[in-house]
Amino acid sequence: MKTIQMTLDEDLVEEIDKVVKKLGTTRSAFARDAFRAAICEIIEKRMEIKHQQGYIKEPVRSGEFSAWESEQVWIEE
Repeated sequence: MKTIQMTLDEDLVEEIDKVVKKLGTTRSAFARDAFRAAICEIIEKRMEIKHQQGYIKEPVRSGEFSAWESEQVWIEE
């Protein structure tokens, strides 16, 4: 692992300290998890944008997925 130095607002540090105490973890572990979650969220958003752009470029054609309609299962509540 590599040690880094960060500057954070005091009120944010207080909130983090409360959370890590409740979770029984450390600031470092909390930060690592938060960074990983943020990276995953960014990757997911990029993929969503990529999919949107793909469907804008190549819209679904009428009947394109009709072969799969018989495979759908509808659960009645």
